[in-house]
Amino acid sequence: MAADEPNVNGGEVNPEDVRLENLRPNPGAKHRRKRVGRGPGSGKGKTCGRGMKGAGARSGPGPRPGYRGGTIPLHMQKGKLRGPNHKKSMPIGPFRTHSVPVNVGALAKAFSAGDVVDAEAMAKIGLVKNNENRAYPVKLLATGEITHALTVRVDQASAAAVAKIEAAGGRVELVGTE
Repeated sequence: MAADEPNVNGGEVNPEDVRLENLRPNPGAKHRRKRVGRGPGSGKGKTCGRGMKGAGARSGPGPRPGYRGGTIPLHMQKGKLRGPNHKKSMPIGPFRTHSVPVNVGALAKAFSAGDVVDAEAMAKIGLVKNNENRAYPVKLLATGEITHALTVRVDQASAAAVAKIEAAGGRVELVGTE
């Protein structure tokens, strides 16, 4: 078997064929370096494959990522609602209010009739997460249905959520409000 022929006998390799003098890269893996600027006969003379003038002909990194040739970039075409400089934007910084939402339907699935539900109980079950250090207020929202009575102690509650809890025979106590 010649050194340049592939071994096709079931993948077995003869140890005598694997020697330093027989090793070579795969065919087509190595290319000669393109020598530019070596005269018109080379095919890459004068402008060296960079065309005529312009940013592509100059040295340096070229245009930044996302540059579209002077057309309005995509990040400027998109909507600009979020942020501090727009009238309808969400407030940020010291003027932003935080609360942890909990739905009535989630309470109905997680707690049985007659239970007292507070922030610690909701954190133990997993309805309120990562709130130990932040101490954001817990707000009760009205998504979902409830059929059994619960005593719910939260910081805030929507009027529809209070109506659903009271219609099921329970009550909502607002805590943390002076």
